Amino acid sequence: MPRFLSPLTLIVLMCLCEVFTTLDAFAFASLLPKFGALWSLSATELGWISGIFFAGYTLAVPVLVSLTDRVDARPIYMVGASFIALSALGFAIFADGFWSAMVCRFFAGIGFAGTYMPGLRVLIDRYKGPNQPRAIAAYTGCFSLGVASSYLIAGTVEQMFDWQTVFLTTGFAAATGVFLVGALLRPVAPPVIDTTAHLLDFRPVLRNRVVMGYVLGYGVHAWELLGFRAWIVAFLVFSASSTAIDPWMTPTQAAALGAIFAVVASMTGGELAARYGRRRVITIIMLVSATMAFGMGFSATLPYSWVVVLAILYIFAVQGESAALTTGTVLAAPQGRQGATLAVHSISGFTGGFFGPLVFGIFLDYSGGGDTATSWGIAFITLGAAVAVGPLFLLMTRKLTESGPE
Repeated sequence: MPRFLSPLTLIVLMCLCEVFTTLDAFAFASLLPKFGALWSLSATELGWISGIFFAGYTLAVPVLVSLTDRVDARPIYMVGASFIALSALGFAIFADGFWSAMVCRFFAGIGFAGTYMPGLRVLIDRYKGPNQPRAIAAYTGCFSLGVASSYLIAGTVEQMFDWQTVFLTTGFAAATGVFLVGALLRPVAPPVIDTTAHLLDFRPVLRNRVVMGYVLGYGVHAWELLGFRAWIVAFLVFSASSTAIDPWMTPTQAAALGAIFAVVASMTGGELAARYGRRRVITIIMLVSATMAFGMGFSATLPYSWVVVLAILYIFAVQGESAALTTGTVLAAPQGRQGATLAVHSISGFTGGFFGPLVFGIFLDYSGGGDTATSWGIAFITLGAAVAVGPLFLLMTRKLTESGPE
């Protein structure tokens, strides 16, 4: 029987496995310009393939995350990671156009639904004490480390081999996550098992005004964040092509660097929220990122080095409220309904993750197909407009924030 791990080792393990299972999530986005040319896809079709991953996630997450209120999240996590591995293998072998790519990415999203929030539940069910919010922030922040690794590994492996090898690599990484969690963590019972309510009864969560403030805020945050992450490589490819100077950093390397900075941004935002007030800090960050989004796309024809710096600064702002929003949801969750609360949180976030890339691609197509800075500027405005609504949702959390720094 595997032994119990120390708190630090547990956090490191779950963050590492989170990175392994996230490698596949943005592999398609990393190679988006290549697939557009290879399969003659429009920006709208590319947006569909990027967004369908999050649609699969959204459809599966209510059941998978709600189950963590009744059973140990560990086997759910292992099944989800196995789904990611198999879907990545299927993409490498069978994907040859729009529809086959859609199917594979949809099932990859289902697998991710079994790992991201269930992985957080694996952690918080085994890690107790006053530092639990920091453990949540570390796990949430490492999502961006997984994104960075996804961009970097996809770009590097594709250059060295081919795109099929990229997905074989991400599938192997997810399978490694299955092995590590299965070998190093022993089963535990969930802290509270509520079998009186229906599995998909989200009414206690939906009636909780404070929780829904954070949940809806997370939805528009994810619209902006995941929309940007789906299109950042294509945006930087366009920017690099508009200058006669060879780029000093490839678009996938720049996207990876931005995602690494996002880890710091998420953890910093979480600390600032705990110290100065969660609603106040999240509101400021959202307004800053919305303002930057309104101008980001129009910067595409500036010198490439400037665009890379601006993109990194933008992702720092975009990611800043991520951990603070998730921690707020967890802390406000009704007793015995953490799994159901995280399910609603994820549904909201990854619904935004579905529409963000898709709406971006639609506006990119109808404003010139991404051939001009104006076209990219209009598409980026859709991201800023979404997150600008966030502070209105956060007004719902005043009941909690007025009684303390949360």
